[in-house]
Parts: sequence; structure tokens; C-alpha cells
Amino acid sequence: MAAPLAISHPPDNPLSNADLAPVPPQSRTWGLWNFAALWISMAACIPTYMLASSLIEQGMNWWESILTIFLANLIVLVPMVLNAHAGTKYGIPFPVYCRASFGVLGANIPALLRALVACGWFGIQAWIGGEAIHKILAVFFPALAGGALIPGLDITPTALGCFLFFWGINMWVIYKGIDSIRLLLAVKAPLLIALGLLLLLWAYQNAGGFGPILSQPSAFDPGQPKSGQFWLFFFPALTGMIGFWATLSLNIPDFSRYARSQRDQVLGQAVGLPPTMALYAFIGVAVTSATTIIYKETLWDPVVVLTRFTNPFVLIVAMLALCIATLATNIAANVVSPANDFSNLSPRNISFRFGGYITGVIGILMMPWKLLADPTGYIFIWLIAYSALLGPIGGILIADYFVCRRCELNITALYRAEGEYSYIRGFSVVALLAFLGGALPSLPGFLVQVKLLDPAGIPPILVGLYHYAWFIGFGLAFFLYIVLRRLAPNR
Repeated sequence: MAAPLAISHPPDNPLSNADLAPVPPQSRTWGLWNFAALWISMAACIPTYMLASSLIEQGMNWWESILTIFLANLIVLVPMVLNAHAGTKYGIPFPVYCRASFGVLGANIPALLRALVACGWFGIQAWIGGEAIHKILAVFFPALAGGALIPGLDITPTALGCFLFFWGINMWVIYKGIDSIRLLLAVKAPLLIALGLLLLLWAYQNAGGFGPILSQPSAFDPGQPKSGQFWLFFFPALTGMIGFWATLSLNIPDFSRYARSQRDQVLGQAVGLPPTMALYAFIGVAVTSATTIIYKETLWDPVVVLTRFTNPFVLIVAMLALCIATLATNIAANVVSPANDFSNLSPRNISFRFGGYITGVIGILMMPWKLLADPTGYIFIWLIAYSALLGPIGGILIADYFVCRRCELNITALYRAEGEYSYIRGFSVVALLAFLGGALPSLPGFLVQVKLLDPAGIPPILVGLYHYAWFIGFGLAFFLYIVLRRLAPNR
């Protein structure tokens, strides 16, 4: 394995700083278990617990929803381990990896698109953590549960206060630096798995089984309300589930740059990601099904389930566990990448820490509680829409690194304004055209989804392409990049 060169980052080098330089061999210490723990930690979270709910509410039965989630994670694992290869081989982060295909300045385009998605996810996770605090505090102090909505924000002052409090804890961890993330992940991985399994055991014992959801038929079965429509829903749902981790499938070099070997990152990710996603989604379905018997209502939110407990000790422990778990996922999944991406904009002026602060501020401005308000919008607008942008980027990166360059990069040139990867004033026209070619077919369908276009005026085939956004974007961009790069190798 080629060892990364020692790249200097003097004040006059606009393309490098201490955070963007290759990780030296002696600092690359992550083994198989570290990568498995990384994914167990990030996948075992409240959004995963609730992931199957949106599929079941739209008509799938429990095993169809779990199988869809598992299959989606097997699919997204492929670009995940492929994009991780460059990080492991050369010790470079995601935005530097993008310079080979998009240009030393053009790399900011995929980096910023990835960063903005991460900002949205950062806000969602911070909102979930704040809501956990709010709901459990309301058990002790019922007056906190109510309150008038703030005009324009549509949340109560107490909910906003809890959100900002938890957001502030995230900012404090960012201030403490990257090393604090390892400790959080090490604590969180067993903590939330244990909490989920205990919740599963409690549900089974108190409900005398797992309740009606595990026995209810699919709405797509013969004789059911949506009979014959399964495949029309399955592929959009699969695309949305792929979108759940499509972000990390791009910026995985931000983590794999610390790997000891390719074997460690490949096996660690394969062991950690698909099984954990399927297990935690099943826990969510089974516990929710049991709540239908125990409480006579269906409770998808695990925080709401926990607030039904009356033991103060259990409530306090549950609140701390949920906060630590959500905090660890948020920092690892939604801060590491955008912090590096924003740093890549201006390495001399934006450090990893300052990039993390930018992420936090944008996360608030995106009002995450509104993204989560509608499960249909969550899948068909949020998850699929950004997969339409990230799919083409993944296709370009893999085509460039594996097909065009045969896994060989000029590391020194990645940090030089004038060199092999400068293309045209720092931008690769080939990559930009391939990106547009991959993303544009999904645009009409997206505009229909957000009600900016009347579907009656758009050919149905164009509207339907949106439901396959990640697959179409990835495939088209992959093919276009290879063809265009061969026609214009220096463009």
C-alpha cells in the first residue's frame, strides 16, 4: 500500500491546512472493530428506529419494510467501500479526494452540496435530542408540555429552548475537537443497542407478544386497498432508504483515512452497517406494535414510549442515554464531513472547528422540525431530493478513481493550484457536465413533488424518473464521465 506523502501546509498554500493534509501512516490506527463500532454507533439512532414507520404508514407490512431497509443498505455499502479506498490508500479527506475529478477548485461544488445536506441532518438530530429532553422534562413538570406556538416557527418556546440547549452541547463537543468523538462513539455503540434490546424485551413481556403490526397484512396484497401497486411504491421507497446514508457513501474517506488497511475498512463497514440498520429498524417496528396493545395507541416515537414510564430513575437514565446516543451520531455523521468541506473553501481561514460552527448555525436556519413534520415529505422530498444530487457525485468519483485512474492519484498535485488537477482555472468541465447530466433528469419530478409544476403538463415518464433518482443519477454520471474524460482528458 502506498504511503501518503508528507504534504506541507504553509500559510501561503491556499489548498492545504493541518485538517486537510494526508494522515501520516503512524496516525492511521483504525482497525476492523473501529469501523464496525463507527457504523453501529451511527446506525443505532432514533431516526433508524423510526425509519420503518414511514414505510408501514404507506402500506408495507413489517417484513417488507425491514427487507427494503436492509437491501438499501447493502446497495449503498458498495459505493461506501469503493469511495473509502482512496481515503485508506492515501490518507486524504473527502474534499481533497474530489479534487482529482472536479478540479482543485471545482471540488468545492460536491463538497458544499454534501455539507448542506449534512447541515440539514445536523439540525434534525439536534431537534430529536432537544425533543427527548423536552418530553421527558414534561413528565416531571407537566406545565412545560404546553405553550403557545411562536409565530413563523410553529414550535413552543420550551421546545425551542430544549432544542437550543442540546444544540449548544453539540457546539461544545465541536469546540473540544475530533478526539472527543471517539470517546462518544465508544460509549454510545453498546449503550443504545442495550437500550433498544431492553425496550424490545419490555414490550414483548408487557404485550404478551409483539402485537398487531407484525401480523397485519401488506396494503399491497391481493384484496387490500393498494393491491397491485407494490412495485410503484417499492422503488421510490428503496431510493429514499438509500438516500439515508448516501451522504456517508461520499465522504467516507473522512473516516477511512485513519484505517490501517483496506480489509479493515471493508469488513468493518460490512459488519457494522446493514445488520445494525435492519436490527434497529426491527426493534422500532416490534416495540411500536406492542404499544398498540399496552397503551391502546400506536407510538412510533421511542421518546414518547419512554415518557410513559413512571419511575423517575428510568426516565433520567433514558434521557441521558438518548442524548448521548443522538449527540454521538450527530457529531460523527453530520459534523466531521461538513467541517472538512467548509474548511476546503478557504483552508487558510476556516479550520475544522470553525467549519463545525458553520454547520451548527445552518442546521438551525433549516428549521428541522418542519422537515420531520410529514413522513411522506421526509421520504419523497428530503431523502430522495438530496439523493438525486449525491448519486451523480458518487458515480463521478468512482468512475474517475477506479476506471479512469486505476486507483492511482498524484497526491502532490492535489494540493497545488497549478498542476494535473487544475483543469480549466481549477474546474473540470467534464465533471460538471457529467454531474448535470446525472442530476437534471430528476428535476421535473422534484418540481412536481414540491408543487412548483403541474404534473398534468409533464410527461409521466419524466415525473416517474424522480422516484429512481439515486440510481439514474449515479448510472448516468458514471457513464458520461468516462466518455467525456476520454474525449477531453485535460478538461
